[in-house]
Amino acid sequence: MKTINVLHITAHLGGGIGKALCGLVSRSSVDPRIKHSIVCLEKPEKAQFLEKIVAHGCEVVVAPSHGHFVELIQHADIVQLEWWGHPASIAALCGGPLPRMRLLVWNHISGLHTPIIPRRLMESAHRCIFTTPCSYGTEEVLQLSSMSRSQLDVVHSAGGFEGLDLPERRTDESLVAGYLGSLNFAKLHPRYVEFLAAVRIPGFRVRMIGDITNRSTLEKQCSQAGRPGMLEFSGYTTDVASELASINVMPYILNPRHYGTSENALLEAMAMAVVPVVFNNPAESCLVTHGKTGLIVKNPEELGAAIESLANNPGERRRIALDAAKAVRCCFAVEKMIDAFNIHYHTLQTSEKASIPFGEIFGRTPDEWFLAIQRHPEIFTNGKHLGTMDKYSLPGLFERTKGSVFHYYSYFSENHQLKIWVDKLKHFETNGDIQYNV
Repeated sequence: MKTINVLHITAHLGGGIGKALCGLVSRSSVDPRIKHSIVCLEKPEKAQFLEKIVAHGCEVVVAPSHGHFVELIQHADIVQLEWWGHPASIAALCGGPLPRMRLLVWNHISGLHTPIIPRRLMESAHRCIFTTPCSYGTEEVLQLSSMSRSQLDVVHSAGGFEGLDLPERRTDESLVAGYLGSLNFAKLHPRYVEFLAAVRIPGFRVRMIGDITNRSTLEKQCSQAGRPGMLEFSGYTTDVASELASINVMPYILNPRHYGTSENALLEAMAMAVVPVVFNNPAESCLVTHGKTGLIVKNPEELGAAIESLANNPGERRRIALDAAKAVRCCFAVEKMIDAFNIHYHTLQTSEKASIPFGEIFGRTPDEWFLAIQRHPEIFTNGKHLGTMDKYSLPGLFERTKGSVFHYYSYFSENHQLKIWVDKLKHFETNGDIQYNV
């Protein structure tokens, strides 16, 4: 019985990617012919998932030299690139000649907006796997040949729901709303407070679980809307299960230009029988079935009506909650993810290894690498005026991570072009207006 050695290349093991890889390697007995190992390009800030992955018998190599990186690829039957546009990943792939490989790319971003999934990367990979069906609608996928499109598939990122025991949901519960997730406006809808202010239930509050980014801005917006105290910030917690058990509705209204796919916070809430009310973004619409496992809204008025309906119809709220829990625990079971990947591994094993032209895909310098993942590189290259930008895209430019120019500059501070772009963005941040010339 021949073993198939799968080498995962990931920038880090935090958040959703850490949970997904932990789930993927956790059931080694499902197919003992598959052996996983991981190259983690950065030293993990927290050891939570690293320790679990190692405990499952998976080797993890942290920050290898280029020579060691090459050796690991040479001995791998399949190289699985965990892709979301992180600068450390591109630097490793473009840092010198790499051996021939069978490349499978698992995309942890939708690619609809920045950061994108480059067309050449999809064409060069032996398999390109999405974590959401909405990725089929990207410009790059629509440009692919029928042959390249035949190499695409969707495998949802599923880390499982360990420790999230389903709480009892009674019909006599009052509505208790909460939000779990990022408060950065590149992810959270910049008009989140406006949406919530459309709810006319006396004393309506939303408990903001964990993240306190933008707290002062959000509280100011609540005061301006005449709803001071509408958001209650609970602060960081390690006991997400207890927090989710204490709420029964989650207004999950995200920026239309967000980069997410499987949305772990949303799925965890649904698994805990919390009714999601989501904006009609592509990724969320792939996860929530309107009227069955949650509610999908298009504007503040619809959100207000949805929350009020859930408050006035506790029996219907409980039905949706239980259907949501049943659906996500089935559709996003770890075993389904593992089985899907194992089929791809066995199929790929018969393919010939190939040289992947990473330098041609991403470019030769850090500023070219950065531009390669931008949905609108012209913002940086042809003097587009930042003040005229789509207001939903603008917050993503000022992220300090998530593949922003600030993120790339933090890795490649010697790159003069990145410095120019960072300085101009900082000027815009301070003064609110600038002509964006290179």
